[in-house]
Amino acid sequence: MTQLSVNINKVATLRNARGENMPDVQRFATECELLGANGITVHPRPDERHIRHDDVFLLRPLVKTEFNIEGYPSPEFMDLVLKIKPEQVTLVPDAPGDLTSHEGWEVEPNKEFLTGIIDRLREAGIRTSIFVGTDTANIKAAASTGTDRVELYTKPYADEYPADPEAAVAPYVEASRAAHSAGLGVNAGHDLSLENLAFFYQRLPYLNEVSIGHSLISDALYLGLAETIRRYKECLK
Repeated sequence: MTQLSVNINKVATLRNARGENMPDVQRFATECELLGANGITVHPRPDERHIRHDDVFLLRPLVKTEFNIEGYPSPEFMDLVLKIKPEQVTLVPDAPGDLTSHEGWEVEPNKEFLTGIIDRLREAGIRTSIFVGTDTANIKAAASTGTDRVELYTKPYADEYPADPEAAVAPYVEASRAAHSAGLGVNAGHDLSLENLAFFYQRLPYLNEVSIGHSLISDALYLGLAETIRRYKECLK
């Protein structure tokens, strides 16, 4: 069964706009789990413009499913995740000022760096995932770092889906098969939505987990959180 992890960064963005504790990020995470989410994802950035470091510490004892922390493995990020010890850390190549993730790792030029990071996380008992595109040679290189999974960057799929769903998903099918053949689990995320998720799930083999934030939080404004999570879970059946 493909797991649904809810990225709650946008909830923190809304809270931070007023400087108070509304909406309550910790309560929202708990509600997501109670309503059927299989995990909670956060991406703390250096400027703390949404999820803050103290949020991560507050969430750790509350998250009862899977806690996934995304981020660029800077010294500060590594210090945080090694203290928190989430179930999964997803390594992304974001520059500090990036608004959102917009590309995956080029693994070969960064292999020594990534391997060292993954070794430290494995020693702490943390599952790792590397954020990548669909290039199969790059995915095979990811396997050589010792990572447990890759997370496929799905914005190109989301962009191309309205015009030609089959062409949009084809590189991801090949990438998923390549990852599985290399002994890797497969996650996916970025701009997956109620419009395109079911088709992606139906076509993709070996899909362990999807991480969805912006679209899911936006849908919840219209549909309510319970109905939104129900619909996303329906897409994964």
